Amino acid sequence: MRRVESLDVLRGVAILGTFGTNVWIFSSPGGLAAVLGGGGVVESGLRALSNGKFLALLSILFGVGLAIQHSSALRRGARWPGWYLWRSALLLVEGVLHFVLVFEFDVLMFYAVVAVQCAFIVGRSTRVIRGWMIAAGVLHVAVVGLLTAALYGEDVVGDDAADTSRWLDQVAFRLDNALALRAEAVFVLPLGMVLFLAGARLLRAGALEQSVRGDAIRRRLTTWGLGLGVPLNALTAFAGTDWALVDRYLCAPLVAFGLLGAITTLVHRTAEGPLRRGITAVGRSALSCYIAQNVLASVLCYRWGLGVTGGPLWTVTCFLIVSALVTAGAWLWLRRFPRGPVETVWDVLYRAPQRISSRRTRCPQGRSA
Repeated sequence: MRRVESLDVLRGVAILGTFGTNVWIFSSPGGLAAVLGGGGVVESGLRALSNGKFLALLSILFGVGLAIQHSSALRRGARWPGWYLWRSALLLVEGVLHFVLVFEFDVLMFYAVVAVQCAFIVGRSTRVIRGWMIAAGVLHVAVVGLLTAALYGEDVVGDDAADTSRWLDQVAFRLDNALALRAEAVFVLPLGMVLFLAGARLLRAGALEQSVRGDAIRRRLTTWGLGLGVPLNALTAFAGTDWALVDRYLCAPLVAFGLLGAITTLVHRTAEGPLRRGITAVGRSALSCYIAQNVLASVLCYRWGLGVTGGPLWTVTCFLIVSALVTAGAWLWLRRFPRGPVETVWDVLYRAPQRISSRRTRCPQGRSA
């Protein structure tokens, strides 16, 4: 299947945008507690630019990838989900390693679990898929609403910043508090299912195509996602921490659909330049860049590294430094290699058992001949 150019750009934007959320945790002296505790107008506005939107966009794009894998399996006459489950298992292992060794708010484990759930649904009829999306969406909205009401006016932010003076202590902290740190991933499983299945449906409907039907779908996505989502997101972003769940888990995903429509339209209507080539490289090596940006931010901001933390100015500077390094590194790497470094290892591990299975299948035939 021919590579979808806009998909690489969208992935690149989503990866860099995800770091735009995570960088506040790295760069703040108080860590996550300070981020959740609110901030001034400027700080709140800067956080609102990325909070939840690009994670939601990345979830939609995972759904697009799931649909591509499903279509490829059908064309080859392969069983489904078949080897896709092994692909998800590798992603889960990669996420566990990333969680333990690098960053406690890893999303790869979450994507792996949702991918397995949706793999058994993506090949069903439109009616069945829509039913699952509605059920998961209703559950998600209900849970967000109940939690928002229950926590309204409550102070749920701790006062103590995490100790980043020793890397091994951070590893031990993640292992000791794994259940609490993974609570968000469990909470948003229904949202993940909605976004994955929506991505699969959008691909099949032609949302990424450079066609009349694709243009029509993207106009609707942009109009509703940005026209309605951005004002709602702005209201909740500045409404205080009581509305944080609504802001991140209801309004931000709506904006993500608008971003998908607007960015894809921009890709189709503009010529490729240096910036786009760099973002495309990030999208083609998304796993490597996702891990690399968190490693670089750890070295810059944690006390076992350079230990540089500060206010919004340093946060923006850190984002620009790390994003530039990751983008340039991805572009230079892909000039010599077909995949990113993590993707290369991952591809070897993914294909190895398939080759063994294929040889075992052929050997009996060879002996009987």
